[in-house]
Amino acid sequence: MTSYGLWIIVLAVGYTAALIIAGQVAKRRLTSKNSYFVGNRKFNKWIVAFCITGLFSGSSYISILELSYLSGVSAVWYGVAEIVQIFIIAFLIIRPFRNKMMVTVSGLIGDQYGRAAKGVAGAITAFAFPMWSVATAIAFASAIHVFTGISLSLSVAFTAILLFIYLQSGGMWSLAFTQTMNIVLFSIMIIIGAIAFFIEPGIDGLRTLALEQPAMFDFGNAGLQVIIVWFATFLVNVILAQAAFQMALSAKSAEEGQKGLIMAGFMAVPFILGGVLFGMAAVSVVPDAQTGLIGVPLYMMEALPAPLVGLFFLGVWACALGWGGPCQFSGATSLGRDVGSAIRPAASENQLIHYTKLSLLVLTVLMIVFGLMRTEQSAWWNVMAWTIRNSATFAPVVAALFWPVVTKRAVVAALFFGFASGLSWYYLGDWDPNAFFLNIHPVWIGSSVNIFSIVVVTLLDRQSEWFVRRTDRLAYLGLIAGIVLVGINTVYFAPIYGNGLFGLVMFASVLSFFITVIRFVRPKDERKQQLREVSNF
Repeated sequence: MTSYGLWIIVLAVGYTAALIIAGQVAKRRLTSKNSYFVGNRKFNKWIVAFCITGLFSGSSYISILELSYLSGVSAVWYGVAEIVQIFIIAFLIIRPFRNKMMVTVSGLIGDQYGRAAKGVAGAITAFAFPMWSVATAIAFASAIHVFTGISLSLSVAFTAILLFIYLQSGGMWSLAFTQTMNIVLFSIMIIIGAIAFFIEPGIDGLRTLALEQPAMFDFGNAGLQVIIVWFATFLVNVILAQAAFQMALSAKSAEEGQKGLIMAGFMAVPFILGGVLFGMAAVSVVPDAQTGLIGVPLYMMEALPAPLVGLFFLGVWACALGWGGPCQFSGATSLGRDVGSAIRPAASENQLIHYTKLSLLVLTVLMIVFGLMRTEQSAWWNVMAWTIRNSATFAPVVAALFWPVVTKRAVVAALFFGFASGLSWYYLGDWDPNAFFLNIHPVWIGSSVNIFSIVVVTLLDRQSEWFVRRTDRLAYLGLIAGIVLVGINTVYFAPIYGNGLFGLVMFASVLSFFITVIRFVRPKDERKQQLREVSNF
């Protein structure tokens, strides 16, 4: 083991001990039934900002390091898409969810559509989160492997066990403590990275890189298809970002949560710029590494002494934990609280907390198993997680918020058919994380089937009571948008399909028609209310 590896191990062990202590301290804040899952709803805007920054910016920073090494400044669009998602959640989503006193997305579905829907949605959501956790852990473990020789599998297992230890103690308060600690390390990491840049290669090094590889300074170098998919993925996720919701909804009020989210959006900027800068600096100094997550460690070894390199990658370790912690806890909440209450509706709050702690253990084991199965493919797990979660829960969440006509049968059908179709499409593509069957991402197939299922079953279900409202401006706009998108997909099929955008445009058209149906098809209670208002007038 090199001196660089020794410093990383020593710092990581010390920080791990601090996280475990923080988890034990967090136990003291467990004072009511809402303590474990939503922190008594006592978080202020700073705690929310730190939690959201640790969740989104930490994981995005790792991705941007990799992307900027491969495609240069165009990686900045990944970060811009992240910020757009945060602001949409802040301005449009957090208030209605807080009014419903929501804890999880699967809980929202269950509260509206019954135990069966809650159980299915909770299980699907729960098993998706360890996939996201392991994807980020694998990315970080690649860097640790360079310095220490520790296997990727062992690094993933260590991450999973650590998350279990500090999360099971204090729940949401553990996240608040540890995300605040992570922010300190994030700041140190960015400062050390800036020092490394000015030591080597500096401004002159980037000028040389611009002459040798001008494409690295092209904001479209990643490819239009890839950039559009980044934005589309984040935009679709705004209504399903359960881990973010659970932290933001732990605030004192909707206003405090909103302020924290807005602050987190601005706090993301240094991570985006730093990730782009450090990745491109690594290209300039170490141009022949296989991946950015190997190139950046090699670059840091060239530029800095071992103690500073150790601190820099302790920050990267904190980024991995900042994403993995909320993912594991939110997944355990869905499995323990939502699935547990679906199976045992009479369970007490203490019993649900007990189920959630057991669920943390289950998800820890799953995270380790996932890491052993495909340690070298973090992208594989990301695609799998997006596919099974979004394909199942997108339409039910939209319905719970905006379409009271939907029946329990329709939601269960949508959960099943969306999940099955997305997973089947991934299988038909031979589980390849980049080359999909018929050049269509499985999440667009699953989400489209999800919407189609909930609409068809609702309209055919005899228990559904609805009427058609013929005058609605938004409905006609949705109808026009859907027709236009279908026309674009048809007329420009060859270039759209060739660039891998056919599935995305198809989903956008299906979503437009979904909006049309939601606005036209309304519950009969609304018609009765309208008639009463007219008669009173």
